[in-house]
Amino acid sequence: MTSLIVGTAGHIDHGKSALVRALTGTDPDRLPEEKRRGITIDLGFADLQLDDLRLGFVDVPGHERFVKNMLAGAHGIDVLALIIAADEGVMPQTREHFDICRLLDVRNGLIVITKSDLVEKEMLSLVETEAREMVAGSFLQDAPLVAVSSKTGEGLDELKSQLSAIGKRVPARSTDFVTRLPIDRAFSMKGFGAVVTGTLISGKVNEGDDLELLPPAMKVRVRGLQVHGASVSQAQAGQRTAVNLGGVDTAQIERGMVLAPPGRLRPTQIVDVWIDVLPDAPRGVRSRSRVRFHIGATEVLGRVRVLDEPTEISAGGGGLAQLRLETPVVALHGDRFILRSYSPSQTVAGGVIVDPFAAKHRGKELAQTRRLLRTLLEEDRAAKFRGFVTSAGERGLRLTDIAAATGWTNDVLAKVASAAQAGEQVIDAGGVYLARESFDRLSSAVLDELERHHKREPLARGMLRETLREKVFAHSLPELFGAVIAKLETTGAVASEKDIIRAGGHSVGLSEQDAQMSARIEQAYRDAGVEAPSLDDVMKRAGVTVSQRTQARKILQLLVDGKKLVRIQNEMFMHEDVVAGLKVKLQDYASKHEPQRLIDVPAFKELAGVSRKYAIPLLEYFDREQVTRRTGDKRVILKPPTR
Repeated sequence: MTSLIVGTAGHIDHGKSALVRALTGTDPDRLPEEKRRGITIDLGFADLQLDDLRLGFVDVPGHERFVKNMLAGAHGIDVLALIIAADEGVMPQTREHFDICRLLDVRNGLIVITKSDLVEKEMLSLVETEAREMVAGSFLQDAPLVAVSSKTGEGLDELKSQLSAIGKRVPARSTDFVTRLPIDRAFSMKGFGAVVTGTLISGKVNEGDDLELLPPAMKVRVRGLQVHGASVSQAQAGQRTAVNLGGVDTAQIERGMVLAPPGRLRPTQIVDVWIDVLPDAPRGVRSRSRVRFHIGATEVLGRVRVLDEPTEISAGGGGLAQLRLETPVVALHGDRFILRSYSPSQTVAGGVIVDPFAAKHRGKELAQTRRLLRTLLEEDRAAKFRGFVTSAGERGLRLTDIAAATGWTNDVLAKVASAAQAGEQVIDAGGVYLARESFDRLSSAVLDELERHHKREPLARGMLRETLREKVFAHSLPELFGAVIAKLETTGAVASEKDIIRAGGHSVGLSEQDAQMSARIEQAYRDAGVEAPSLDDVMKRAGVTVSQRTQARKILQLLVDGKKLVRIQNEMFMHEDVVAGLKVKLQDYASKHEPQRLIDVPAFKELAGVSRKYAIPLLEYFDREQVTRRTGDKRVILKPPTR
């Protein structure tokens, strides 16, 4: 069965609620004050089944003071029923409601002339003509027009027939988007707890699902579902849905919050948008102006920054802008919104979300920003993907970032990501997507930083990985560092050695004086044998002056890197030939003590010819190198690996 949402729109007292009541048998006015005053104040709901078509009616208030409530119901409608009373004709709220529906990109609907029993045919004809003139050039230009009387029932059958015909033409809602239900009503039911209602604009909700209430990202559970007053196990996009929620109190829920899959969507307060200003707007949209921003079922205040030149979008015009909102909202790329002036509250513009997670733009970057935002306005999803990635610059974007911005399902994301990488304009760098030019800039920055380091420290074997990361990748996602370095390693541009990275062509070139100092230091350790000297002793033996100490330490590190010296413990070093000789002695000792191959500290002291001062550090070194393994107060001498 096909489900569609029909939204009424029109001036106060033009018979919207009476028409819904006549069609469905349900009074959409549910509040005592509405019944007492005879006007609709808040949203009302009813449903009607026509063969295999289920229509959910959203009845909106027509009074200008309640346009905020009207907007909460207008988002998500499939079909507009524009209501005009035969005895009054087109009125101010008729035009404002119609403008709102056009700005929200509603594409299907019909015109209903109510109270036809109150006027003569001539008057009815004049109202029909006036209605046609108002909708000329819009999506209702060729729409059906039906005159009805909710009192006598005249025209209701024809109206149902036209609604049924429209229902067959309306395309099914896309399945490319994750579940999203903007909440337009929340209340508590005895024995059930919190219940929320709204139009399920995408995806599905199942009984037992875990969802997230945004903002403020509160985990909830679906305890029960109703669609059109009947309990169901699943609700689908396009249905008016009531959800019984567990894990939350009614007092914590506000109109405008959104139900979505956990961790999928994110609130935002800065959005880049395209704005269309109404031709008859009392004023244009200027930078720094305060506005009322309506999206989904919520209204928040915000300020505008026009990104195009000049810094005002005039009446009838369109342009790019950034909205900085005073409270968080859930907004996705492609969502429609309405702007109303702060005071007096009047509908002046509408538009579409371009980048829901925008950054504040600097003046010198505006030209590039405008180009990227226009890319995001293209229909091609691969181009949109590339646009989002390019906009992120050298920070990069994870797939979850694009998912939060677009609301695309996992299948759609995978297909679009694959298409976007064709031609290598976009690179998957360890799970982070980066534009080719950004990847190349990071690669060049790495090589430049290494070159500067090698010039500053010609005797250093390279640069610490973390230092390089902090200097070049401070504003990038963590995965990018490893991906860029790995790519540079494959080309030989850089080389990595544990915690050190160096340029591929870097080699330490010692001056004659440094080479002589290196030879003296190495000889000092060779002569010391197993009784490793202190650094001060080595410096004295090698004839190193106080002013040469810093350079000598660098040379010492070069000897360690070149495997001429071995670091036994902290600043205890021995010559590699000495350590290699000890390994041979250990293996000879083990062969004489098969099969246990055990040695204790006294035996090792005697074997190596050292005191306990050197024996313990040496045994701990051999443990680390897997030459020995400690078991209690003894060591097992391990067999060397076969090659």
